[in-house]
Formats: sequence, C-alpha cells, structure tokens
Amino acid sequence: MPYADNDGVSLYYEITDPAEATTDEGDAETVALVEGLGYGRWMWRWQKDRLADEGYRVVVWDNRGTGDSDEPDGPYTVEEMASDLEAVLDAVGAESAHVVGASMGGMIAQQYALDYDRAESLELLCTSHGGEEAIDTPEETRARMFGAPDDADEREAIRYKMKPAMTDEFWAENDDLISDIVDWRLDGDASDSAREAQAAGVMQFDSSDRLGDIEIPVLVAHGTDDTVLPVGNADLLYQKLPNAQLAVFEGGPHLFFVEQAETVNDRLAEFLSHV
Repeated sequence: MPYADNDGVSLYYEITDPAEATTDEGDAETVALVEGLGYGRWMWRWQKDRLADEGYRVVVWDNRGTGDSDEPDGPYTVEEMASDLEAVLDAVGAESAHVVGASMGGMIAQQYALDYDRAESLELLCTSHGGEEAIDTPEETRARMFGAPDDADEREAIRYKMKPAMTDEFWAENDDLISDIVDWRLDGDASDSAREAQAAGVMQFDSSDRLGDIEIPVLVAHGTDDTVLPVGNADLLYQKLPNAQLAVFEGGPHLFFVEQAETVNDRLAEFLSHV
C-alpha cells in the first residue's frame, strides 16, 4: 500500500492512471481529489474514473484521521491538512497538480494554493472561505450532522447525519445506493474523534483576506439547494478570487457532485481542458 510521510504522519493514497487511449501516462497532468469533513476516498468514485478517462492521472488520498491514514491526536488545522496534500503530491512525483476539493476539501485546496506553488488550478466544490463573512451552516443542519437519536445503531446514525447533504427525491429513489454509501462510510470514514479534530480546523479556517493572492484559474461550483454550506458562499468566493469561474447547479444539495455527477463531471472536464 502506498503511503506518504508528513512529519511522522503516514498518509495513504491511490493513483488511477489515465486511459491509454487518451494520453501517455508520462505526459498526463495530475488531478488531486481532496475529501470533505470525515469522508473517505469513496466520495470521489463518481469523478475518479471519468477524469482518468479524460486523460488525467488522478490521485485520491485519505486526510489525516481518515481511512488508511494515521490518526494523530487533534485538533487539526487546515494548514496541517494542506501540508499533508503537499507530502502526497511530492510522494507521487507530481511537479504540478489541479486540486479538486469539496467542502472541507475545498478549504484545504485554498490553503494549499496559498502555502505552496504546486497547484496549477483549483476546483472548489460546495465550500467556503470561512471567517465572519461566510454564511454558516444552519443550526438545525449542524445539530443533525453531529448528533443522532440515542437509540440509533451505527448504520442508522450515519443515515441520520448524512440526510441533510442530499435531496429528498434522491434519498427516496436510491435506497440501494444509500445503503452502499453507508457501507463505504463504515469502512473508510474518519472516527468520531478524528472527525471532531478535522471540524476544529474547519471552524478556525478563514482565507477571506488572502483570496486575492490566488491568481491561478479557479472553478467555484455549488448546488443551489445546499443546506450544509449555503450557495451564497460560492458567490463570496467568486467575488474575491481574481481568476475564477462560477458554476451553479440548480437543485443541487451539498453532495451535488454525487446526485448530478454526469453534469458536474462535464463541467469539471470542460474547465480543466482550458486551464
């Protein structure tokens, strides 16, 4: 199993090579996919193969505290998690990379572009710049994400906490997929303590006064019906980034890149092809 080391923290990663028909492996650009709060590598299964089919070398990895990576004592900072990404990209020999981050992963991507010079572009999905200007997660959503009924078993608790990230329609029509996602989360998500350690970093994150320093191309993408990080956060990011495009997905929830995967993938591919 491949691991990168960041000051004694072991970070698991996987590489999906580009489709042979599209490009030679040695010529392929690297795309790094960065997960959200507590989520494991499973969350990128809708994007990973499509990007490889487009000719990219795709790197997925487990944030500290998640999946097969180490779980050091918390709390964590977004700066630490960005340094983890640097260690992974160094380990895979990527001189540059397009960094795609969702939710907390989008915060890590912003911090990465500010702290390191390896990022060629950013793709920021359902995320925020944090700080006082950001639009907070509604209290009702926050309470559900971090709590569950006392009598809920492990699977029921995951379902309960995940529900705000999806639309009612998708939830009702995809019960088998929801069950699969619960399995993947049980197998690869962060522990409760590591999730809290990551959440501490999210709560302290604020890039609002430094976004003007990110001059590389950025795609800001968000669903209009996101009840975890409201879509107004996308507008704030777009206004502050000097070289950004905004893509809003009608009816999309927080996990819009799962529910509207084909449309989102098309937009990602189109943006990357012009960077």
